[in-house]
Formats: sequence, C-alpha cells, structure tokens
Amino acid sequence: MKKYNVAIVGIRGVVGNSMFEILKERQFPINDLRLLSFNPDKALRTYEIDGKEYKLSKLDPQAFEGVEIGLFSPGAKISKEYAPHAVNAGAVVIDNTSQFRMDPEVPLVVPEVNPDDVFKHKGIIANPNCSTIQMVVALKPLYDYAKIKRVVVSSYQAVSGAGSAAIDELNAQLKGNMDVKIFQHQIAQNLIPHIDVPQDNFYTKEEMKMVYETTKIMGDDSIKVTATCVRVPIFGAHSESVNIETEKKITREKAIKLLSGAPGVRVVDDITNNQYPMPLMAEGKDEIFVGRIREDESIANGLNLWVVADNIRKGAALNAVQIAEELIKKF
Repeated sequence: MKKYNVAIVGIRGVVGNSMFEILKERQFPINDLRLLSFNPDKALRTYEIDGKEYKLSKLDPQAFEGVEIGLFSPGAKISKEYAPHAVNAGAVVIDNTSQFRMDPEVPLVVPEVNPDDVFKHKGIIANPNCSTIQMVVALKPLYDYAKIKRVVVSSYQAVSGAGSAAIDELNAQLKGNMDVKIFQHQIAQNLIPHIDVPQDNFYTKEEMKMVYETTKIMGDDSIKVTATCVRVPIFGAHSESVNIETEKKITREKAIKLLSGAPGVRVVDDITNNQYPMPLMAEGKDEIFVGRIREDESIANGLNLWVVADNIRKGAALNAVQIAEELIKKF
C-alpha cells in the first residue's frame, strides 16, 4: 500500500488533536507526518504512531514541501492564508474551517452522502459544519427514497463545539467560578439560543450554515431548510430535533428500515424501554445515532427524528479523515 506525506495544521486544538488520534486508530497509511503550529515549542504532549514519535514543527509557507494531504483545523483566517501555500506545494487540503465551505469551486463533502464530490476538487476540499454533517447523514437514505422538500431543525450543541476554552469555561462554572468569557451568558445550568454571529435576517451564522451547507451537500437547491441552534451545558456530542417533509409518504417502519441500512447510521429507537440516542451514548463513537422516529401527524408526508453524534469525531475530525480515505482510493 502506498503511504502518504500528511500534515495537520492546528494540531494543538481539540479537532486537530482528534485528527491525529483518528489517523492512528484507522491506521491511515502515513509515510511522514508533519504537525504544524505557530508555537511548536509549547507542545503539551508527545505524538507517537507505530513507535515513531513526531514533534511539532513551525507553521510557515515553506512547511508544506513534499506534503500530499493537508488536514486543516486552525481557524478560518489561518486556513485562508496557508491553504493556498499547501496547494501550491502539491498538497490536497481538507479544511475543517468555514473559510471555503460555500465557495462554488470547493467541494463540500460528507463521504456517506456525496463521496464522488471528493474528486471535483481543485486543491481544496471543505469539511462541513459539525451540526450539518450529522443531519445530512441521517437525511440521505430518506432523501433517496422519497425526496425531501423541507427540513426544520433545532440543534442542542455541546460546548466542545466552541473549542477547548469553552470546555474549560463550563468546567469552571460547574465548580463555582461563574466568570463569562467565551459565551454570551453563563452556560452552566443554562441554554443559550445564540451560536455564532447574528445575520441581517436575525438568524445566526451557525443557523445559516445549516441552511446553505445542506443544499450544497445534498446537491438540491430546492430543499427548504430552517434552523434554530442552541448551546447546551454538556461537554460532548450534539443533538438535533429534525422534522422533514417528503414528496411521498415514509412510514415509521420504512424510515427505520432505510436508516438501519444506511452507512454510518445506528438506529436506537425503543421508547417503551427507554432506548433513544443521547449525548453520553454518542461520545467517542463514529456513528450517527437516530431515534424517536415517528410520523408527523400534522402533515401528509412528514417525519420527526432525533439525531445525536460526537461533534468532534464525526462532526469534524473523523469526517476529514474519511475524506482523505476517499481521496487515496484514486490518488
């Protein structure tokens, strides 16, 4: 098997660190691994794969010489500046930031949904927003059967989606230090219906990401999407209440069958025995968990779903590595 020269940009962040661990877990064929940081001397841990230790290197425009695959999660501004350097050096960049997601020249990929789009790249492939990824994985088998006309989603998003400082803030508040630095309000014992910056239409940027990214990934601009995104005081795994309207009827039984056979999906649906997806169930797992599947009795062709996934794994790092795995199939 051919082995590849891989770089991780943003290795000291939650997602970058998870990218490293997932490359290791899935035995990605690595020849050389570069772990890039603006402050390589501040590494708080060692990085080892198959007995070989990798040290952090300085992120600069020359750092990508010989790199074939770049996994980026350093923040949008840094990706905007450094992804072109990686591409110019011959790498394919898989970027986890928001920088390139809605660029019409950049494919936005979830391998369970639109894997062929990987090969439409011109040097950069975008990794979608975490809340969008888990939803479209659940939507795909239902869309293929009955075509989806409309999606109404409310998300309940863990603090890890805002990075390590947000995790620290919730931890501190649970211990009694109620200083507010990361979120707009105290997050412990609270819910905040405000993720990312407000837009002119009074939605937030996070909500509009779900709107625009869903239609791009599904390849269907006719799907109508509306979203409300809420930050909740848990550490890991996002949850979503998803209501869909389809062109033809999908019964509960048919939906369970379709979802049970879909890649990357695990159905947990037995409310009489208290079985349904929860964040604690999804943390550290690769699958999208779907439950509370029921027909929407207010419309002719509607379904309600409860969708839960680890936002750092499938919602970010794992999806990026899966894109890389698709890429090397035809590299």
